[in-house]
Parts: sequence; C-alpha cells; structure tokens
Amino acid sequence: MRLSELFRAEDLLIGFRPSDKWDAIQQLVDHLVGQGRLPGAQAGAIRDAVVARERSMSTGMEQGIAIPHAAVDGVESVVACMGIVGSDSGLSFDSIDGKPTRIVVLLVIPRAETAAHPHTGRHRARARPRRGARIAGELGGREGRLGRARRGRRRAPLSASLR
Repeated sequence: MRLSELFRAEDLLIGFRPSDKWDAIQQLVDHLVGQGRLPGAQAGAIRDAVVARERSMSTGMEQGIAIPHAAVDGVESVVACMGIVGSDSGLSFDSIDGKPTRIVVLLVIPRAETAAHPHTGRHRARARPRRGARIAGELGGREGRLGRARRGRRRAPLSASLR
C-alpha cells in the first residue's frame, strides 16, 4: 500500500501543535473520528490501544518521524492521518536518535489484517527502494528497522537507505 492510498488531503494536518506525544495521539484519533473515518463509539478504545502500544515501546523513529499505531477490532481497512508539527522545536517522542519529531503518522490497523499477514510490513520495507515509501515500511514489526534497533542488532542507519 502506498502512502498516497492511506491519506486524503484533509488527513494531512499542517501546523499540528500537540502539547506532548499523548496529546498528539488524542488529536489524531479525534481528527479521524471527526472525518468519519473511525467510528466515534470506538474512539476511546482506539486511543487506549495506540497509547498502550506506545507505552510498550516508543514509535519515535529517526529523522523526525514517529508512527504511533495499533491493531484494533472494528475497522475494516487501514486508517491513517499525518500531523506536521508546527513548532520550531518539534515534539518529543522518545525517538531512537533522541531528536525531536516533526512528522507524526497515526496508523489504525484492523486486527484481522495483522493476524492474517504478520510480516507484511517487513516485506514492504525490503521491497521499497524509494525514499518516500520508507515511512510506510518502517513499521516492519519486530523484524523491521525499529525492532532491530531496539534489540541492539541495528544494521545500516536509515540515512544510508536515502542514498
């Protein structure tokens, strides 16, 4: 799946100004509910699932990107939105490289899809040589770049894949 297939124009939030990463998650979930892309009755459960995932391991990547996400029941397809942080100092997201986050991508994934295809993200990451597609491939599960970095078996830095 391409990033252009995940986002509508109205799902790109320019000048996004959350107070912290928890507020960022709340605002992005609220945005998707407001756009009718997530059911309002499940907003709390979806937010709680994303927060629980974030508490278990930060989704702050390198180079100013964070991808908070969760697999949930009650959604039929991947739903996403993106916030471009509007403050000059960025947003602290406990990133791998310790730098502030400038782009926050929220992914809400159907639980059934992750159960049926647990390694899809890893295969996408390996199959996409283009720079723009790198964000989507970063999730990659425990075997993706994030998982290797967290377990200390990191290969080449992300910047090497941009060349």
